[in-house]
Amino acid sequence: QVQLVESGGGLVQPGGSLRLSCAASGSILSIAVMGWYRQAPGKQREVLATITNGGSARYVDSVKGRFTISRDNAKNTVYLQMNSLEPEDTAVYSCNANTMTQVYWGQGTQVTVSS
Repeated sequence: QVQLVESGGGLVQPGGSLRLSCAASGSILSIAVMGWYRQAPGKQREVLATITNGGSARYVDSVKGRFTISRDNAKNTVYLQMNSLEPEDTAVYSCNANTMTQVYWGQGTQVTVSS
């Protein structure tokens, strides 16, 4: 079992920045890939970025150059640095952990971009 807890969401003005954290616990050695997703009201959940154990990161085109995923293996934590935020980025952001046999999700954290 893997437990994930996100934090760092909140209200930010357009053009602002936030850093989300996802702390993993439990069977963390089984995790192969971690990722950040978001779901806006009335829309399907979409993947934003993923990062492997080796640190290889991939991004969806809509956040390339604005969002950065990183991981601190010593703290068992994955981060999502979000810059130049836009109202369209408003959503519930969730992280997941993929062990190649099972996928675990955190509870999500709300990000609201508004003036």
